[in-house]
Amino acid sequence: MPRGGLTGSAGHAGPAGPGSPTRGQVARLILELGPSTAATLGSRLGLTPAAIRRHLDNLIAEGLIETRTARTYGNRGRGRPARLYVITDAGRSAFEHAYDDLATSALRFLAETAGPEAVTQFARRQLADLELRYAPVVDQPELADRVQALAGALTADGYAASAGPAPAIGGMSGEQLCQHHCPVAHVAAEFPQLCEAETEAFGRLLGTPVQRLATIAHGDGICTTHVTGQPVGKAGAGKASTATVVVHKGISGPAEPGRIASDITAESGGLLT
Repeated sequence: MPRGGLTGSAGHAGPAGPGSPTRGQVARLILELGPSTAATLGSRLGLTPAAIRRHLDNLIAEGLIETRTARTYGNRGRGRPARLYVITDAGRSAFEHAYDDLATSALRFLAETAGPEAVTQFARRQLADLELRYAPVVDQPELADRVQALAGALTADGYAASAGPAPAIGGMSGEQLCQHHCPVAHVAAEFPQLCEAETEAFGRLLGTPVQRLATIAHGDGICTTHVTGQPVGKAGAGKASTATVVVHKGISGPAEPGRIASDITAESGGLLT
């Protein structure tokens, strides 16, 4: 959901944030960058190797981050594999989720009094503002540039997003959009309509089908969206498609005559069931 939407300002460590100001900055940077080495973190924050490792050790002791071994591809030289530091669920929860309880209660009341479809309509209304703000920025000639622009806009709204080439799915190449933070994850865990509305918006903004592969709300570490590498029904060079894009349970695709959203989900295997 966009900043100022469901829960207001997003993604800032508050009084419940991790430890000292510097330690909080370290945790925040790991949250934004994703898995990172001590050297990268120290360089970005201007800390000595000894200082950054002291903060990292404290964060590990508090259960806010953990270590993983970097994956290696192809032949690798001698030496130990790089150690990566990643945020834990506890670390992510240490960052403010303002008004989560109030927002959840409000959506619960809406669902009970007006039905689940009312929650869907609410989520789509909230995302309409995001589309209006993002559309001029995302309007780029190449798909990769559109995805990068969308990642930048999401980051500005507190989602710590990144983008890059995606592994091929079904023989088709594409782009991958990752959101390392979700300010409404706790609310979306109960109301997946929020994630589905966001996926719809991404498909329209990028002008190509997108597939949500993972979500923080669903218990995954990162919200990951696969963006199809061959846009369907483009209206012209440099413009996102004006063709209708439909989404159902985390899958978006072009609305083809005689084909409904549930058909697309059946073929692709939706995440949010």
